[in-house]
Parts: sequence; structure tokens; C-alpha cells
Amino acid sequence: MKELLFKNWESLWHVGVCAILAYFILFLFIRISGKRTLAKLTAFDFVVTITLGSTLSSMILGKVTLAEGAVALAVIIILQYLLALTARESKTMEKIINSSPTIVFFRGEFLDDAMKREALTREEIYAEIRKYRMLDVDEVEAVVMELNGELTVIKKSQGVSHTSLRDLDNG
Repeated sequence: MKELLFKNWESLWHVGVCAILAYFILFLFIRISGKRTLAKLTAFDFVVTITLGSTLSSMILGKVTLAEGAVALAVIIILQYLLALTARESKTMEKIINSSPTIVFFRGEFLDDAMKREALTREEIYAEIRKYRMLDVDEVEAVVMELNGELTVIKKSQGVSHTSLRDLDNG
């Protein structure tokens, strides 16, 4: 029971030094890996974030050496970069890795099948429309569930020649 709160000064020193070094190693790798690592999370990015956190925890608590943890962090970030590059180069891989946005409301109609697939209610869509400070639902062209799970409300516009909905089924 005594070691539950305090083991010894050496173990505290070890955790403190490892936390500082692991923090800077992760910071360096994230800076090298680019902005995507810090972007709003898709399922792909979520897995990377959880894995980075778990690895960092193992480094801080001394479950792995700092060198082993640094290698693990580097491998995770390199894999993220390679998969992102593959997704950019291949439409098929992009759909496998990132899924695709889903229109859940289009020109005044709730798309019930899409809402069911995404586990959304009408109330959630109305709430998102209100969040965009829109009172008249007839002013809404579409509501899209994006790759990262956020809902985007698109206002109707006259004379649109190039729509951002082009890559979606109803666009």
C-alpha cells in the first residue's frame, strides 16, 4: 500500500526526465510530419493520435526506452504520411482510408437512409442549421456530414457554376 502513493525519488526523477524528453521528441516529430497530424480528426487521424498518446505514455512511464519510443513514434508518423500520400494519389485508397462525406439533407428533404447510416436525428440536423444562424430551412441547399464527423450547412446560392457538392452523390 505504501508504494501506491510514493515508490522512491529515483522513480520520480526517471518519470520527470522521460516526460520532458518524450514531450520534445513527440513535438519534433509532429513538426516534421506537418499540419495533417494536427488537423481535425478523421477516423484515420484518430487512430494515429491514440497510438501516439499510448506510445508517449509508455515512454514517460518507462515501459519502453526513450530510443524504442522514438522509433515507435517515427514509424507511426511515417505510416500516417505514407497512407496520406497513397490516399492523395489513389481515389480507391482515399475512400478506404478516409471514407467520404455524406449528404444528410438536400433541398428541403431529410435523406433518411443517409441519416440512418450516420446515426443522425432530424433534431441534430436542425441544431446544426441553427448553429449556422439560419432560421429558414428553405435557405439550406444541403447539410453534409464531413470526413471528420462534423456537419456542414451549405446555404442556397443563385447562379452557382462550380459547386462544392460535385463529388457527392446528390451534388
